[in-house]
Amino acid sequence: MCDLITAAATDPRRAYDAALPMATAGDPALRVTALRALGLACKELGRLGEGLEHLDLALRTAEAGGLTYAAAQVKMNLVGLLVARGDLEGALAVADEAAPVLVGPDADRLLANRAAALARSGRIAEVARIARACDDPEVRIGLTVNVGLARAYAGRLGRGEADLRGALAVAERAGLRHQAAMVRHNLAVVALRRGDLPRALAIYDEVEPELAGIDERLCQLHLDRAEALIAARLPEEARVLLRSTLDRLDGAGYRCDTADALLLLSHAELADGDPGAATATARRAQEEFGERRPGFALLAGQVGLRARWADGERSPSLAAEAARAAGLLEQAGWASAAADARILAGLVALDSGDREHARRLLGRVRADGTVSARVAAAHARALLRLADGDRAGAAAAVRAGLRAVDEHAAALGAAELRGRAAGWSAELSELGVRLARGPRALLVAAERARAIADRPPSVRPPGDRRLAGLLAELRRVSAEAADRPELLAAQARLEDAIRARTRRLTGSRGPVRGWACLLPTLAGSLGGRVFVELIRDGDALFAVRMAGGRCRRVCLGAFAEAEHDVRLLRFAVARLARGVAAPALAAERLDARLLRPLRLGDRPVVLAPSGALHGLPWAALPSLAGRPVTVVPSAASWLRALHAPVSPGHVALVAGPGLDHAEAEIAAVRARHPGALVLTGAAATADAVRTALDGAVTAHLAVHGTFRPGNALFSSLRLVDGPLITYDLERLRRPPRLMILSACDAGRADVRAGEAVMGMVAGALSYGTGTVVAGVTPVGDAAARDLMTAFHCRLAAGLPPAEALAAVPRDPAALGFVCFGAGYSR
Repeated sequence: MCDLITAAATDPRRAYDAALPMATAGDPALRVTALRALGLACKELGRLGEGLEHLDLALRTAEAGGLTYAAAQVKMNLVGLLVARGDLEGALAVADEAAPVLVGPDADRLLANRAAALARSGRIAEVARIARACDDPEVRIGLTVNVGLARAYAGRLGRGEADLRGALAVAERAGLRHQAAMVRHNLAVVALRRGDLPRALAIYDEVEPELAGIDERLCQLHLDRAEALIAARLPEEARVLLRSTLDRLDGAGYRCDTADALLLLSHAELADGDPGAATATARRAQEEFGERRPGFALLAGQVGLRARWADGERSPSLAAEAARAAGLLEQAGWASAAADARILAGLVALDSGDREHARRLLGRVRADGTVSARVAAAHARALLRLADGDRAGAAAAVRAGLRAVDEHAAALGAAELRGRAAGWSAELSELGVRLARGPRALLVAAERARAIADRPPSVRPPGDRRLAGLLAELRRVSAEAADRPELLAAQARLEDAIRARTRRLTGSRGPVRGWACLLPTLAGSLGGRVFVELIRDGDALFAVRMAGGRCRRVCLGAFAEAEHDVRLLRFAVARLARGVAAPALAAERLDARLLRPLRLGDRPVVLAPSGALHGLPWAALPSLAGRPVTVVPSAASWLRALHAPVSPGHVALVAGPGLDHAEAEIAAVRARHPGALVLTGAAATADAVRTALDGAVTAHLAVHGTFRPGNALFSSLRLVDGPLITYDLERLRRPPRLMILSACDAGRADVRAGEAVMGMVAGALSYGTGTVVAGVTPVGDAAARDLMTAFHCRLAAGLPPAEALAAVPRDPAALGFVCFGAGYSR
C-alpha cells in the first residue's frame, strides 16, 4: 500500500485506478490508505475538489475506527491539498495537529508540506531556516526544494540553486524520474531570476514532456513559463498562455495557483501596454491572495500602482500608497518590488515638485544583482542627480543602466528575445534622450537604446533536424488552415515550439562597445551621403542630421501628427496599388514636416526612422522622388551592413504560386543573370528556396507576402508547399548579400519599446544580409514586374541597389518598395 501512495505522485492515473476498488474495503486501515491515494492522485490530476472529498472521508474513517496514527497521516496529506486550494492557515493548523503524532519519514513529509505552506504564505524567512536531514529520499527532495526556492525568492540565488542541485542529485541517485523533473523545473525558476532566460526556457522545454498527464504540475510549469515570457518581453504570448491556464485552474479549484496566475497576468497586461486591464487584474489577484498570502497580495498591489501610473494618474494618494507599499514590500523580503515602488513614489513626488521627499525615497533604492534591480537603481540615481541639477551625473547613471540591459540582451541569441529585451530600457532610454544636449549627444543616446535589440548573434542555429521538422509541419498546417479553421490551434502550438527551439539553438555575442568610435566611423563612411535619425522624445519628434562630418538637431513637431499622416499615406499608396486614384495631401504634409527642415540638398539619404515611421513608403514623398534612399534600424546597423565582408556566390531567382506576373518577372530578371539558379512552379518549395538563398550573392523572390502584426517573426512568403517565415532566414549560414522581396508588405515591421524593429527585413539584416529591397505596402502586380526588370538592368550596369532603385521611374502602384540596409557596396 505504501507503493500506492508513492504512485499517486509519480503515476496518478494508475494509482487512482488501483485505489478506487479498495476505497470500499471492509478493513478500515486499508480503506483509509486507498482514500489517501485517491486524494493525492486527484490533486495531481487537477481534480482538487474530489481529492479533498476523499481525504475528508479518509479522516472520518480513521477517527471512527480509532486509528490515531492513520488520521495524522491523512492530515499530513491534507496540508498539500489545502495549500493548493489556497487555505494556507487551514493547512498550517492541520499540520500543527498532526505534528505531535507523526514520527520518522512521516514527520519529515509533514515538515516538507509545512515548508510549502509557509513559502506560499510568503513567510520566506521561516522556510529558509528549515534544514533537516531525513532518510526518505523523496521527502528529502521535497523539503530541500522548498528551502531552496525560499532562499531564491529571498534573493539568495547561490544558496537556493545549491539546495536544488542537491535535491536533483538525490532524485537521480534514487531513480525518482518524476521528482527529478520537478527539481529541474525549479532550477529554471532560479535561472530566470538570474536573468538567464535562454537556460530557463530550455529547461521548461525539456521538462514539460516528462510532466504530461499531471495537470497540477503542468499548470505550475505554464505559470513559470509565462513569467519567463514576460521577462523576455513577450507579453502577448504570456497573456494567451495565462488565460488558458487560468481556465484550467478555475475548473479544478486550485485557488492558490489561480492567484499566482492572476498576478502574472497583471504583469503581462501592463507590459503589453494595457494598464486598465492590469489594474483590474491586479485587484482580482489581491482579493484572491487576501489574508491567506499577504506577502503576495503586496506584490499584486504594487503592480496595480504601476498600472495606475502608466494610465496617467499622478495623484498625491498614488505617491503615498507607493511609499507605504515600498516599506511593506521590503519588510516582506521583496527587494526588487520595493525598489520599483520607491521609484514610482519618487516620480510622483518629482512630478508634484516635492524634490526633498523624492530625494528621500529614491536614495533608498539599491541594486541586488538582478537585471531589473540594477536598472531600477540606475534609474533612481539618474532621477536624483537630475533633481539636483547634475545632468552629466544623470546621463552617466542612464548609461550604467543601459549597460546592464545590454549585457542581459547579449545573452539572448534569438532575434525575438533580443528585440523584446530592449523594452527593459524604454524608460531609461527616454530619460537619456531627454538629457542629451546637442545633436551628437542625442544621436549617441538614441543609438545606445537601439543597439540593445539590433545585434547579430555570434552563433547561428545549426542544422537542427527537430527545428527543420517543426518548420516543415508548420508549412503543411498553414497551407491547410485557410480552409480548415480547426487547424489554427495546431498552427499556434507549432509556432510556440519553433520559438522555443530557436531560443535553445541560437547563441549570442557580447554587448555593444566603442560608442566613442561611432560618430567618427559614421562620418567617415557617409562620403557624399547624408544620415538622418528620427528620434522621439515624449510627444515630440526630432531629427539628427549628419553630413560632411557635421551634426544638426532639428525639431520636427509632434510625433502623433506625423504618425497620423503615415497612416493616411499608407492607405493612399495601397489604393494606388489597386489602380484607385488617391489624394497626395498626406505626402505633402509629411514632406514639409519631416524632410524640408533638414535641408538635404541633392545628397543620397541613409535614414533611421522611429516607431510607425518605419512603415512609411518613402518614395511617395516629393523630396525623395528619384533620390537614393536606404532605410535602417540604426546608424550602427548601417555601418555593420556596409562593412560586412563580401563573398562570391550565385544568383537565386524564385517565382511563388498564385501570382500572375511572378514567372514573367523572373524570366525578365533571368535575362540579366543567365547563370542564375531558378525555382518556379513545383520546384519552389520552402526547403529548396532556403537552400538556394544560402550562399547567394543576389536573391530575388516574386511571391505573395503576409505580415503578422504582433507576431512579426511569423510574417511569411508563400511558396508552393507553404510559407517561408522569418525563422527560416535565421537558419541561413551565408545569407544573401542582396535580397529582393517582390512581395506586398514584406518590408513591414512591428516596432517595440526601445525601438526594437521586428519583421522579415529586420531579421534578414540582423543575420547578415547586406541590403533588402521590399514593399512596405501592397504593390501592383504589373508595376512590380516592370520596376524589378528595370531595377535589375541598372544593377547589371553597375549601380548599387539604392541608386538602382532610385533611377527607375516609379509607377504610382509601386511606390511601396523601399531599399533597406547598406544600400551600397564599400
